Amino acid sequence: MNVEARLARLEAIEDIRQLKARYFHACDNKKPDEVRDCFAAGKIALRYGRIGNFDDREAMLAVFTKLACQPHIVEMHHGQNPRITVQDENNATGIWGLYYYMIDTRRNIVTQLAGFYDDAYVRRDGQWRISGSRYEVTSTQIFDLAEGLAHVIFAGAAAPLALDDPEKQADG
Repeated sequence: MNVEARLARLEAIEDIRQLKARYFHACDNKKPDEVRDCFAAGKIALRYGRIGNFDDREAMLAVFTKLACQPHIVEMHHGQNPRITVQDENNATGIWGLYYYMIDTRRNIVTQLAGFYDDAYVRRDGQWRISGSRYEVTSTQIFDLAEGLAHVIFAGAAAPLALDDPEKQADG
């Protein structure tokens, strides 16, 4: 691989790292328009377990807005250990570890998840976007803070739906 090709590959990897960082930051700061801009327009494939499966960014954004863009939901997405593979000048894949921490101040519940994103990226008009993503939970801890002390409700892999139902965090 010549120097120009190696440089283009490194630039693509850095652009994708920055894209994923923008996505995490936009999620944590409840900025739906910025979240939208991280995903490719048109048909995409998002598989987010209990959050849902989406074939376009608008459907995903509607659920994000309903669940996460609430004043009583405080979130932190911490992406780590990315492994990004550039297939060609317009396509790449990546695997990211995720540490996720959510405080529901209305229900006095704290949820910590860990897992992996398996992403696909596409470059259109010179900009990298997420074109596919699958998230798999590998560990969960849920704490009840109602009495001023953290009481473990669940610790293990994926919590049962009765304990970790995303619909319960929606306002209303």
